Amino acid sequence: MRIGEKVVGVIGGMGPAATVDFMRRLVAATPAHDDMDHLHVMVDNNPKIPSRISALIEGTGADPMPALCKMAKGLEAQGADFLVIPCNTAHHYLPTIARSVHIPVLDMVDLSVQKLAAADPKPRHIGLLASPAVRLVGLYQKRIEQMGMKAIFPSPHYESRLLEVIKAIKSGQFGTSHRQDYAAVAENLMDAGADAFLIACTELSVIGPPLEASCPIVDSLDVLVEATIATARC
Repeated sequence: MRIGEKVVGVIGGMGPAATVDFMRRLVAATPAHDDMDHLHVMVDNNPKIPSRISALIEGTGADPMPALCKMAKGLEAQGADFLVIPCNTAHHYLPTIARSVHIPVLDMVDLSVQKLAAADPKPRHIGLLASPAVRLVGLYQKRIEQMGMKAIFPSPHYESRLLEVIKAIKSGQFGTSHRQDYAAVAENLMDAGADAFLIACTELSVIGPPLEASCPIVDSLDVLVEATIATARC
């Protein structure tokens, strides 16, 4: 570890594959000549966190917030200097998580919106590839509008298909038909005027961008990786 380098705490498990992908990308993106050059990362990869889909979309599940705050406190107690959450939907709970600890928590939502706004040329209509929960809780809309852009979500039929894609990734059942559905959702967003995409679900980050997308794409997980390295080494 470099002198002054910060220890990263990861609130993970939402889902496990997304957390593993975050770690893989973090290692790949960190400039290193040897093991010692990589970041010190503590990961609580806890798939037992109550489902955000059940709590926010279906309205039948337990509140994930107590478990998320407990994880944040645990990572702080173990020596983390700052926290990251490789799950977009979980950022709905970020204000409460941040208040539960005395260390910073990176905001993947704000970071992703800033990345889009800094693009040249700046996009005007952002197609959100995300869980319906992201739309329901208004996680991105206002912040995108504050940057002079507009958030576009799939129509209800395509949003339902996208949720099935996300569930298939979580269950390890993702296949060709889901890839086709994912591409169809992207086409629906382009038909609605999207001139850029934001992959705002880290499950979707695991499978990469839609094959049919022909406009610029920002992946929130890549944005978080970049910010994690910069924060650890600032």
